Amino acid sequence: MASLRAHLFDLVVRFSVKRRLGHAPDIARIRAVFDQNGLKPSPSATFDAGSLGGVPGEWVRPRKLPEAQRPRLLYLHGGGFVGGSPSTHRTITAALARANFCVFAPEYRLAPEHPFPAALDDVVAAWTALSQDGPAAVAGDSAGGNLALALIVEARRRGLKLPTAAALFSPACDFLSRGASFQTNIRRDAMFRPDCLASLVPAYLGDADPRDPRISPVEADFAGFPPLLLHAAERELMRDDCVALAEKARAAGVRVELALWPVVPHAWQLADNYVPEARRSIETAATFLHRELTDAAAEAAREPVP
Repeated sequence: MASLRAHLFDLVVRFSVKRRLGHAPDIARIRAVFDQNGLKPSPSATFDAGSLGGVPGEWVRPRKLPEAQRPRLLYLHGGGFVGGSPSTHRTITAALARANFCVFAPEYRLAPEHPFPAALDDVVAAWTALSQDGPAAVAGDSAGGNLALALIVEARRRGLKLPTAAALFSPACDFLSRGASFQTNIRRDAMFRPDCLASLVPAYLGDADPRDPRISPVEADFAGFPPLLLHAAERELMRDDCVALAEKARAAGVRVELALWPVVPHAWQLADNYVPEARRSIETAATFLHRELTDAAAEAAREPVP
């Protein structure tokens, strides 16, 4: 059963985000809405400006755990590819630091000034630098979840190290919006209307093909993908796209943990410290990522030295 705070947060998002976005807002209005997050992050984390692979961003670390004991995580913020930043998503990155991760959140380039593949190129550059020091994982919400999946596709294409695992919160999986929930959840989604999401597509795509698996990850060949965790909201428009991606990945032999959460809005993890379901989602993802990283380290230790 959903908590009272989940119901209240759904109402807050419905009036403070969906109403402000309207039906077909321009990019400036979308960016202004996405760039505002008045929720306070967990006090157990520190925030330091930095860069990886020439990409600026923010390091988010737990205050007490020694550096050597912190598994590394690349976190990719959401914001419809046109807004958001590491600072707007501190509630999530601080919660992951609280779960004993050393997190780097890149400030990747945004559309429409920098359409595809600019953001992905930044993410790949940051990942290449992060992965040089050993196994690491990736996570992201919404557009950031899309970029996390696109990173795996592109890293495999370039012959780079793959993330050990990926945790995805309400990822954008299909730029063609083919899931039935784009119709059935029109009134239930607390954040978006279909035409609002549609306005983001040309801004990010430029001249690219929406069927490119680096844009619509549901089109990917999932053979060899690392384990995936996907959390989506039952009421959101993109729910069925996430389900379709999970089913396709499982059919390719990928280990997938999929959970659909009632009542909560899209990317509800931003409400860590306020909504119990947000904290539980992040804690579940952290447990998943820690387990996969630990198992990968143990397997690497068992491999014979050439």
